[in-house]
Amino acid sequence: MPYRGLYDSEKQDSYKISRSGIEYFVQCPHCFYLEKCLGLKRPSGPPFSLNSAVDHLLKKEFDAHRVRQEAHPLMKEYGINAIPFSHESLDTWRSNFKGVQFLHQRTNLYVYGAVDDVWLSNSGKLIVIDYKSTAKDTEVSLDAEWQMGYKRQMEVYQWLLRQNDFEVQDTGYFVYCNGKKDAQAFDGKLEFSIKLIPYIGDSSWVEEILYQIKDCLNSNAVPKYTDNCEWCAYQHLYSTLS
Repeated sequence: MPYRGLYDSEKQDSYKISRSGIEYFVQCPHCFYLEKCLGLKRPSGPPFSLNSAVDHLLKKEFDAHRVRQEAHPLMKEYGINAIPFSHESLDTWRSNFKGVQFLHQRTNLYVYGAVDDVWLSNSGKLIVIDYKSTAKDTEVSLDAEWQMGYKRQMEVYQWLLRQNDFEVQDTGYFVYCNGKKDAQAFDGKLEFSIKLIPYIGDSSWVEEILYQIKDCLNSNAVPKYTDNCEWCAYQHLYSTLS
């Protein structure tokens, strides 16, 4: 049985690593090791409840079209020949702590990630969909450096589905909702403009990262501070002052 929590190199069971855990390692092996091997977690921020509400409503909306096996108007607007994908495991794939799952035998890492949605193209390939929401005056895009994490997120989902023997289209889509701030009054509702942003994923990096994660977990040495990690900077400053 796969297990979560502190890593134990002597256990024979597979160790669960989430999509967000992979991103955690990519961003900072030092902080990753402190949490997974020593139980020292970064301080957590408040939950993004509004974003979760938008995700929930989008899923309900696309599910209505999934039941009817018809294209959503957003697909038609952007000329995408697809329908929402129906599968007996879809609820599991979208569930936190379950998600799409795969045991990587060579590292004994049990990788999982909860995808927002999956569409089925007219060519028979799956399309990974990720919901994002924000509220900004400018047009939403994927051009910022910090949004590299969004792109890696999609690529991990594509990799997971491929490991489960599905044909997956390289191009996935972000359903990006931008809260409008130009209304005359709030009136108890927040309106969004919705943009569909394509992204051509390349998941070839995922397996190599799993080997690096396994080496990190098995190491007896804490990885060095990461230069661009704000938590590493705080730790380093604290250690020099204490």
